Amino acid sequence: MAFEVKNYDRLIGLAGLSEQLLKNHFTLYQGYVANANKLSATLALMLNDDKTATPEYAELKRRFGWEYNGVRLHEYYFDNLTIGGQTLALNSAINEKMARDFGSYEAWQKDFKASGAMRGIGWVVLYFDQAADKLFNVWINEHDFGHLTGAKPLLVLDVFEHAYMPDYQLKKADYLETFFKSIDWAAVERRLL
Repeated sequence: MAFEVKNYDRLIGLAGLSEQLLKNHFTLYQGYVANANKLSATLALMLNDDKTATPEYAELKRRFGWEYNGVRLHEYYFDNLTIGGQTLALNSAINEKMARDFGSYEAWQKDFKASGAMRGIGWVVLYFDQAADKLFNVWINEHDFGHLTGAKPLLVLDVFEHAYMPDYQLKKADYLETFFKSIDWAAVERRLL
């Protein structure tokens, strides 16, 4: 399995996020792709060489989830952003589910922003649990801890410091406003299907 770096230069010019911040963020993402590929290749060699009972294999196997999720979470995050943002359609399936599960879009947004404003590093994800037919806003510590098994990520927010501190310092609330003004709701809606 080989991961490929996706090009997100289309986000350069996104209001509220500097070109330098975005380029640094893209470089960080490229590092996750490179590391996921290295780990995948190393694990395949160790499997082929019958070295699966070694502590090295075990630690690399554990690390793979971190690098893999670092790739995918960044891709979800970049893919759900667009210059100028998009309005969420009132008759969209996501808006209807937000109203059902949170009471209203505004209540959902309040919960999502509150999750994003929490102290600490991580991610905030709007998940859709198909089995329960329910939306959840979830805080994820690091990359590999806190995911809802079987649930689909619909909207992903990066709240690691690299995503906002170069432009916003400690004003995370301002970063959250920029994020909400930049959401590509069409991309989010496609993830629901």
